[in-house]
Amino acid sequence: MRRITSLLLLIMVGMTILAACTLGGPDTDACAGGGALFFDDFSADHNCGWAVYSRSGAVVEVVDGVLRISTSQPGEIWWTNPGRNFDDVIITTQARQVSGPDNNAYGVICRYQNEENFYIFLISGDGFYAIAKYESESPQVQYLSGGGQYQFSDIINQGVATNQIRASCIGNELTLTVNGLPLVTVTDDSFVAGDIGLGVSTLEPGTAVVEFDQVQVIQP
Repeated sequence: MRRITSLLLLIMVGMTILAACTLGGPDTDACAGGGALFFDDFSADHNCGWAVYSRSGAVVEVVDGVLRISTSQPGEIWWTNPGRNFDDVIITTQARQVSGPDNNAYGVICRYQNEENFYIFLISGDGFYAIAKYESESPQVQYLSGGGQYQFSDIINQGVATNQIRASCIGNELTLTVNGLPLVTVTDDSFVAGDIGLGVSTLEPGTAVVEFDQVQVIQP
C-alpha cells in the first residue's frame, strides 16, 4: 500500500539512552577489527553498547542473536544507537520483518548527532524506500529522495522477509542499496560525522517487529 507521502515520523526525544558507549580502548574493542570499524552479530559474548528499552509501546532488545525493535505507535520512529562516532562509512545489515503491518518503515541511521539531527535510510514491507533527514531547523522529516516521496522497487523483499540494507555516507553523497542493487543516491551536506543506528516505524495500527543482524561499518 502506498503511504501518505507527507506522513510525519515523529522524533521521540530520549531515544538516545546511550549504554556505556564502547568497550575499553581501541586495542580491546570486541566490536571492531578484522577490517571493520564496527561489527556486531549480537552474540552473547560481547556488548556493543546498543541502547535497549521498553517504553510507550516500543521495545528494543537483544535476544536470540539479533537486535529486535517492536513498535505499536503509528507514525513514530523508534531507534537505537551504539554510541559511536564515524565520518565517511558504509553500513550494512540484514533486516528481517518478523510480523506486523507491511505499511511500515525500517532501516539504518548514519551521522547521528542527536534525536533531532541525523540521516535515515528506509525501506518498507510493502516495497517502498526513501532517504530522509531529521534536522532541528525543520518541524518534520525531510525526504531527500524521490522528490520528497517514497518510491517503489521490486528489489525489496516484501512482507515477512529478509533484506540486506547498505547505507553509504561518503562526503555529501548518500546512497541506499538493497539486496546488492543500488536504489538511489542523493547529496546533502548537513552532517559530516556522527553515530550509526537502527530504526523501525509502523505507519498503521498494529505492532511492527523487525530484527537486525550482522551490522557492519567499514571505511569506503
